[in-house]
Amino acid sequence: PNGEGGRCFLAVVVIQPVRYGLLHPERKAVARARKAFETGRSKSLEYRILQLKNLQRLFTERQSAVSDAIKKDLNKSEVGTQLYETLGLEGELSLAIKKLKEWAAPRPVEKNLMTISDTVYVKPEPLGVVLIIGAWNYPWAVTIQPLIGAIAAGNAAVVKPSEVCVHTAKAMEDLLPLYIDKELYPVVTGGVPETQELLRQRFDHIFYTGNSMVGKLIMEAAAKHLTPVTLELGGKSPCYIDKDCDLSIACRRVAWGKYTNCGQTCIAPDYILCEPSIQDRVIEEVTKSIKEFYTDNPKTCPDYGRIINQRHFKRIMNMLEDSTIAEGGDNDESDSFIAPTILRDVKPEAKVMQEEIFGPLLPILPVNGLDEAIKFINKGEKPLALYVFSSDKKVIKRMTDETSSGGLLANDCLVHYSVSSLPFGGVGNSGMGCYHGKFSFDQLSHLRSCLIKQLKMEGVNSMRYPPHTLKKLGWIIWKMYNNKAEKQGCFSELMRS
Repeated sequence: PNGEGGRCFLAVVVIQPVRYGLLHPERKAVARARKAFETGRSKSLEYRILQLKNLQRLFTERQSAVSDAIKKDLNKSEVGTQLYETLGLEGELSLAIKKLKEWAAPRPVEKNLMTISDTVYVKPEPLGVVLIIGAWNYPWAVTIQPLIGAIAAGNAAVVKPSEVCVHTAKAMEDLLPLYIDKELYPVVTGGVPETQELLRQRFDHIFYTGNSMVGKLIMEAAAKHLTPVTLELGGKSPCYIDKDCDLSIACRRVAWGKYTNCGQTCIAPDYILCEPSIQDRVIEEVTKSIKEFYTDNPKTCPDYGRIINQRHFKRIMNMLEDSTIAEGGDNDESDSFIAPTILRDVKPEAKVMQEEIFGPLLPILPVNGLDEAIKFINKGEKPLALYVFSSDKKVIKRMTDETSSGGLLANDCLVHYSVSSLPFGGVGNSGMGCYHGKFSFDQLSHLRSCLIKQLKMEGVNSMRYPPHTLKKLGWIIWKMYNNKAEKQGCFSELMRS
């Protein structure tokens, strides 16, 4: 009634029921997915395989639409999109289709004395409705790969692509319903309010890819429903370069791992640790590789990407303030361009060392050998990846034995992500849970313990029933040890043969 205040209140009254009432799109998507899951159709192996094959067709028939969207978001070339996004997904799809019946089959387990005549096995079961929150840096790869696991495991899944990749999110929203069951696997787009509303709903698992700060919020929201989570986070992945290795090859591989996707890779080498005596040579060799990969003018090179948006551009540029640029540093805010950059003689307290860089800056921290490198790595949070370059197996073994990280690579970068038989995931601050190949299937399944006993041979069970006596206890102990000795004897005989 009093001017604008009244009109503003009236607007809220009109809008709120639509946004937060029965018509709320996020709630509707979750309810629809739950209802579709309850029909039981996703439990059929044939139906799961059909959905996976349809997803395969998407990447065959709509490759240009996928590539066009990523080009607009990250300036990735079509070849780069196939190399780093869709080829890996096609491999995961083929593997899941080929192996699904084997993965989903009951898994017999070893029996004990009390269950020797029973049927004992593990039965993988769908969890229910899974929420998948994707990331923007490899928007198809890190969103669809967990979706493959969710479908293979027989779940429904609500897919939430990152709103930062505007064009790719729209492409997912448009394309996925054309190929896979839109009730079982709805796509929900939007930003923070939409994600927050999704997190208020009850899910049976949440799979999030992103940073640790948001990961903590995801975990907090999940705790209200005791919902398990998989958190694929990141951190500062160290790279130790030993002075006794082929520096030319080592630096070439580091440059590829660092500057791919303009440094916006969760497992990119975040910084280099090396002895002062080889720092100049490392700078020289990395610089040489930058020019080989991206020419003398990376800005015009079709294989060099862009920073996702101006907020991240400013964040990365602020990291340069207290460090010395050895190579690169060119930038253009209007184009979200930052050239491949090397920083020398970086101090641990420098701005660039306080958080994951997620951009094309490569700091070099001089250390006095392997001992100091290991000590420095262990002072920080456990990283998602750790890289060591050395021709000495003892150096590699020490780095493996005396540090902890999600994954460890010796003499290369990134490629462990492509191996479906390796679990991909973090530890500590870099995440929890893992996926890829069968690990995705198991991560998004309930591995149900099953024991089927017959209603006979009751005499065998007499030892467990009261009254409990020393005679019964002695018989059980004798049988346990006798059974163990028999197994060890069989094993020894087998080894001798």
